[in-house]
Amino acid sequence: MTACVLGVDTSNYTTSLCVISAETGQLLAETRQLLPVDAGERGLRQSEALFFHVQHLPVLMSELMGRLQSQSIRPEWSAVGVSVRPRPFAASYMPVFHAGAAFAESFALAVGIPLTRTSHQEGHIAAAEYEHPMHGRPFVAVHISGGTCDVVLAVETPFGYRIQTIGTGSDLHVGQFVDRVGVALGLPFPAGPSLERLSLSWRPSQGSIELPAPVKGADMSFSGPLSAALRAIADGHPPEAIARAVEACVARAVSKSVEYALRQSARDVADVLIVGGVASNAAIRRAVTERVQHRLRGVRVCFAPAPFARDNALGVARIAFRRLSGGPETIGAK
Repeated sequence: MTACVLGVDTSNYTTSLCVISAETGQLLAETRQLLPVDAGERGLRQSEALFFHVQHLPVLMSELMGRLQSQSIRPEWSAVGVSVRPRPFAASYMPVFHAGAAFAESFALAVGIPLTRTSHQEGHIAAAEYEHPMHGRPFVAVHISGGTCDVVLAVETPFGYRIQTIGTGSDLHVGQFVDRVGVALGLPFPAGPSLERLSLSWRPSQGSIELPAPVKGADMSFSGPLSAALRAIADGHPPEAIARAVEACVARAVSKSVEYALRQSARDVADVLIVGGVASNAAIRRAVTERVQHRLRGVRVCFAPAPFARDNALGVARIAFRRLSGGPETIGAK
């Protein structure tokens, strides 16, 4: 038998399960499934997303057990972690997280193990720390996805992270900007991976486009860039050039926000951790790293590994793992 921790995450876009070792915290197996979105649509209603999560969870659990069995792992469950809200604030709420919370609580009660409730954002950060540990130091975290555009000062605690918001999206989230341009270009939703592939086929002979990247403090705004991109589409500019312009716009905006956050933070903060689905884009990763490290010497810019920049349950499982030795939450705790 192998002592294991289960992680569960049910976001706006993906149903995710993950198993890690309860002794070492190492990843043992994971599985996830995107929620289906009809062509031309820009997302799902919360009721639709919750329904798909309920359908996906037992199928993914069966798949997860099969992956463990293929490694000759017989799990002895020690704990389960689940994201129950988007951000680690009491007012943060989305119905989709009820699906994962109900599944995880039922699992914990049936098996008789502790349940750790955390947030989707903390799960993203903990997943990135799997490869880029901050060793308890405070750091600037940037969460850029379809549902979030946050720049925060974060430090690890036994129960997740203590987070202080420095900046956010003043209108659209980064992922909304990417998705709306992508859908207007005829790409499937979520559009990030397809837009990245489209950008890779751009050639200088197709011309270049520059979109504005307005940032005030660490607050990013993407309604103006969206309008400019939609005008470029209507004017017949090559889709490849528009895709490349979107990536460059996001990279400039994120870089400006990070620079502001670092300058506002204490002098001992020199680490930046960027997470969320948009952070999986290689061109954005490269451009942000080069700009920030050129303008601010001694700063380390790290991105979540591309497979775990997108929605996943690895970080949620890791937070539950940390709590095994730090006073895990009881099943009935609020």
